[in-house]
Amino acid sequence: MVYSPLLLQLVVILATARLLAALLRFVGQPPVVGEMTAGIVLGPVVFGALAPELHAHVFAKDSLPALEGLSQVGLVLFMFIVGAELRAPQGARRQLVAAGWIGGMSVAVPVAFGLGAAALLYDNFAPAGVDFTTFALFMASAMSITAFPIMARILKERGMTHSVIGRLSLTSAALADVLAWVLLAVVVVMADSGRDWHTFGLRMLGLVAVATVLLVVVRPLIARWLTRAAAEGVPDASVLAVLLIGTFASAFTTKLLGVHPVFGAFLFGVTLPRDDRLLNALIERVEHIAIIVLMPIFFALAGLNTTPKAFVGTGLAALLIVFAAAVAGKVLGGAAGARIAGCNWRASLAIGSLMNARALMELIVMKVGLDHGVIGQDLFTMLMVMAIGTTFMTGPLLTLFAGRDGSRVGATAP
Repeated sequence: MVYSPLLLQLVVILATARLLAALLRFVGQPPVVGEMTAGIVLGPVVFGALAPELHAHVFAKDSLPALEGLSQVGLVLFMFIVGAELRAPQGARRQLVAAGWIGGMSVAVPVAFGLGAAALLYDNFAPAGVDFTTFALFMASAMSITAFPIMARILKERGMTHSVIGRLSLTSAALADVLAWVLLAVVVVMADSGRDWHTFGLRMLGLVAVATVLLVVVRPLIARWLTRAAAEGVPDASVLAVLLIGTFASAFTTKLLGVHPVFGAFLFGVTLPRDDRLLNALIERVEHIAIIVLMPIFFALAGLNTTPKAFVGTGLAALLIVFAAAVAGKVLGGAAGARIAGCNWRASLAIGSLMNARALMELIVMKVGLDHGVIGQDLFTMLMVMAIGTTFMTGPLLTLFAGRDGSRVGATAP
């Protein structure tokens, strides 16, 4: 009988993820922080250093393609749910100008910090053959992302979803993430096209065409179909199957264009009606499996791509640059946008702290960059540590500036 380590790998990955998630919950961290940390622990930095032979046996290189397949399925399903969740909170229209300032500044300032960090890191950490423009734009997009789903969960746990801070932060994060994902898509197309601007133009045109078809043509068709096929807002097995087929087809389409499958899955999720009953059904039937089973595999594979070299010598200095640029860009950018919009300082810094949460959205950006050869393992490791650290900081900083339930901020309405 041929030995296959897949089941053992799943046991090790899921057990480590749940254990660390439970431990970090005691210090007020969301489960995703523990699951992301499990990726680092299972990689060469911890497990590989403590038990190299056992690590090589459990995660033998020739056994990883099976995990890669499961990871990609989880990633596609998760981004589908993220697209379905993306919506303007109640009362967002009244605050759209304020959210525009916050979202715009929480992208513009991190972009500036990302470009500055790229100038310092390019010579030592850019892979061979990657031009500075592509590398710098990737760093800009990596600094700009905000974890909309994690932010929503933090606000919900604290009962702040419908507060002024909550509504402004959620609307701003939605706007900021759209801008950041567009920038990342451009970077991916640039990386795959090289200096062939004709190919770049065709791929960008193809991506715009796919987005237009999905949002202009497919979206109203899905809405009309769901009113008949899922009149109560809850899809049955056949309806859910069609939605999943659409998700994977959209992911495959963007993959054919040379753009990562997550973009197609996200766009298809956006096409769904903004129906809370439908969203809750998708969370119950799809997201729970993706989050509990499949995404820890993604984190573990991310951890396997890390390297201890990121924590010594020039790597340590570069890690500090990445972390400082990430935190300063988001917190200061979000706070500046909120101040311009008329919020007081406490509320502004609380919003900036929320915008600083990156969680697994940053890991997705990093993995896209690694898969397309824009960054190497050293910088990938630094960005993973940054993603965990900035997410870990979100709760304590929010409590510092706004209190546990937002009671410290006083009048915040812009």
